[in-house]
Amino acid sequence: MNARDAQILKAARGVIEAESRAVGGLRKTLDAAFVKAVRLIESRTGKAVLLGIGKSGLIARKIAATLSSTGTRSVYLHPVESLHGDLGMIAADDVAIALSYSGETEETAKLVPLLKRQGLPVIAITNNPASRLARGADIVLRLHVSAEACPHGIVPTSSTTAMLALGDALAVSLMAINGFDKNRFARLHPGGNLGKLLNLKVGDLMRKGGSNPVVKESDTLAKALDAMTFTKAGAVSVTGAGGKLTGYFTDGDLRRCLRKGRAALEAPVSGLMTRGPLTVHPETMAMEAARLITEKQIDNLPVTDKRTGRPVGMIDERDLLKEGLL
Repeated sequence: MNARDAQILKAARGVIEAESRAVGGLRKTLDAAFVKAVRLIESRTGKAVLLGIGKSGLIARKIAATLSSTGTRSVYLHPVESLHGDLGMIAADDVAIALSYSGETEETAKLVPLLKRQGLPVIAITNNPASRLARGADIVLRLHVSAEACPHGIVPTSSTTAMLALGDALAVSLMAINGFDKNRFARLHPGGNLGKLLNLKVGDLMRKGGSNPVVKESDTLAKALDAMTFTKAGAVSVTGAGGKLTGYFTDGDLRRCLRKGRAALEAPVSGLMTRGPLTVHPETMAMEAARLITEKQIDNLPVTDKRTGRPVGMIDERDLLKEGLL
C-alpha cells in the first residue's frame, strides 16, 4: 500500500471512530428526559412534527419517515416555510421535535414560542442545553458530541450521526410500548423486497394442482419417478388413508436407495419414502419456509392443509430464490 492509500484509510478510520464516539455518548442522553419524551409523543393524539434546517433538516426528514413507518404519525416541516404559512399544517394535539446542533439556528429557535402559543409541547434535540432552542423547549434531549469528524471540525458529521441514532431510539422505543408487531409493520410496507419478506405466504408461491406430484402408498417406485419427472419436481408427496400425507419421497431418498440396492422399480414407494416429513401450510410465511429449507439443508417441502392433513402443494427453493427470499 502506498502512502496516498494509507492516508485515505487513516482519514476514513478517523471518521468512523469519531462518529462511534458521538453515538456512544448518547448513553448519557438516555435518562429520565428521554423516557419523558417517549411518553409525551405516545400520549399525543396528533402527529409528531419534525423541524430542522440544513443537514439537521435532512436528519429530521429521515426521523419523520422512520416514525411514520413504525406506527407514529409524523411529518417534516421546514422552519422557514412554517414561518410563511405552513404553520397551518399543525394541529393543537401535535408534538414538535426540533433539531439543531447549536440550538441557535435562527429560524428553528424562532419557531418555538409560536408553536407553544398554539399549545404544542416542544422536544429539542441539541448539543447545547443553554441554547435558545433548549431554553424554550419542554424537554431537551442532549447530544454529547465533542467534535465533528471532519478535519476542521465544522462539517456536520458526528452530530448528524448522533441525531439519527437518537431518532431511531425514539422510534424503536415507541414501537415497543405501542406493541407495533410484524403484522402491523407488514401492512405499512406492502411493496419491494421488504414487502415480500413480510407479506408473502407459502400459498402464494407453492406449486399446486398439476405441478404438485402426489402418489399413494401402494403405488410403485416407477410411478413415483414418473410423477416427479412429469412435474419436473425433486420430490413427490405420498398419501395414505383419507388422502392424508404420510410420507415424502425425494431425489435424495432415491440416491440412498440406489446405494443400498433397494431401488426396484416395482417396489411400493411406502417402503422407500421418508415417513412423517417436515411440512408447512399455505398460511405459513414464505420467509419461514425459506428459513426451514436453509436450516435443514433441503430442496423443498410438502405443503399440507392444516385442517385435513392432505397435501395441497410443494414449496421449492427455486421459487424462493426467484422471489429473493433465499
